[in-house]
Amino acid sequence: MKNNISVAIYGAAGYTGGELIRLLLRHPAVHTLQALSESQAGKAVAEVHKDLLGETDLVFQHGLEDAPLDVLFLCSGHGKSEQALEKLCPGSQVLVIDVGNDFRLAAGSIFNERTFVYGLPELNRSAIQTAKSIANPGCFATAIQLALLPLKQRGLLAGEIHVQGTTGSTGAGQSPTSTTHFSWRNNNLSTYKTLSHQHNEEIQEHLNLTDDQLIFIPQRGAHTRGILITATIDFNGSHLEANELYSNFYAKEPFVWISPTDIDLKQVINTNKCLLHTQVGRGKLVVTSILDNLLKGASGQAVQNMNIAFQLPENTGLQLKPLAY
Repeated sequence: MKNNISVAIYGAAGYTGGELIRLLLRHPAVHTLQALSESQAGKAVAEVHKDLLGETDLVFQHGLEDAPLDVLFLCSGHGKSEQALEKLCPGSQVLVIDVGNDFRLAAGSIFNERTFVYGLPELNRSAIQTAKSIANPGCFATAIQLALLPLKQRGLLAGEIHVQGTTGSTGAGQSPTSTTHFSWRNNNLSTYKTLSHQHNEEIQEHLNLTDDQLIFIPQRGAHTRGILITATIDFNGSHLEANELYSNFYAKEPFVWISPTDIDLKQVINTNKCLLHTQVGRGKLVVTSILDNLLKGASGQAVQNMNIAFQLPENTGLQLKPLAY
């Protein structure tokens, strides 16, 4: 078990970097924290992440301090992690956790003698325990895979899998775009990247699905954070059998819970939880999956992976209350 952990966050000015700062400031095993940002270097962290006013006197740094380092989180954005690793050159004993999508697929999981382990704990916990490089899953990929993993274990993922999923505006990152502008997003709903979302290949690879099985239609919601997906699969069993399958599979998981009733996003916002709800009818199983895209879908899961790698209880620093109202 590792205590007095020294942590650095590269790309700490964005949404996922800000969430990591909030979590790690109160993590009992974290001893020192560096917040790296090329664009905000020299500014107080609370000047950018205004909710941290009075919580920390951290200042954004341009580069790493010349001091021992245990963990480096990469939050610099998709496609930029290789460049960050080349610039920072973390030692071989430094645990690297990439929140971007650079190393999630097997074909791109090796970089400069580092082999990245896919960091979905419910799928890959034993490999995470000994890893020095972890590729954090995508937010939609996490919600969808958690909805389907029990079926994968039982060999029940035959045929087409129809998934609809709605995400909040924070899923698009902090840089403003026309589709994250309040006047466009509010009171609005739209599909995007139909059948071509960047998480498709990630889900297919780790669930061993064929290219034509996953029919995924993502949507932009009018809320800021949270993902709700529904997955519809051919199923010959009863609702009791489905509920037992899911309850047994996740019985020992600290963050995945099976709800006997319909679920809503407020139950998971500001937590590292994923809630699942199953319904059966007309020869179909419908699984609803909800999570906070910035926590279980990103920064919270990254901290969960750090805890696993350092043999800490997985919920360390992640005992968070949902925003019920």
